[in-house]
Amino acid sequence: MGFYQLQKKQIIPSSIDIVWDFISTPQNLKLITPPGMGFDIKSENLPNNIYAGMIIEYTVRPLLGIPTTWVTEISQVVERKFFIDEQRVGPYKFWHHQHLIEPHSNGVLMIDIVSYKPPLGFIGSIANGIVISRKLEDIFEYRRVALEKLFGKVVV
Repeated sequence: MGFYQLQKKQIIPSSIDIVWDFISTPQNLKLITPPGMGFDIKSENLPNNIYAGMIIEYTVRPLLGIPTTWVTEISQVVERKFFIDEQRVGPYKFWHHQHLIEPHSNGVLMIDIVSYKPPLGFIGSIANGIVISRKLEDIFEYRRVALEKLFGKVVV
């Protein structure tokens, strides 16, 4: 009960190398996260690029401005193709986020697939219908616009 998936696609008018370098640098996540989320990386001395097994600790304020610790592990990385982050500590009972990129005639196709399960069983399922899924949609819409500002917009 209460397992959900969100998938988003965006074409970025750039090269695989440039997009990969951007999305695989942990510090860049703050640039594409809504300011109202209160996103702050707590891990110190992070390298510029992710690697399998990397643990990153954040503070986020997903609901009502209440600070929450979120710890993710970068569980898989295939350079210039995809990486996966999985929540180890945080607000969800389960969180698995695939970040995929592939060449596209207009640049790079970026695909995000988020599989998640809210906490609290049946109550979490109700909360997903009322607020969680909408909040995730808003976060990814902010990210889409932020990436367009950084890389430009594909006009077809």
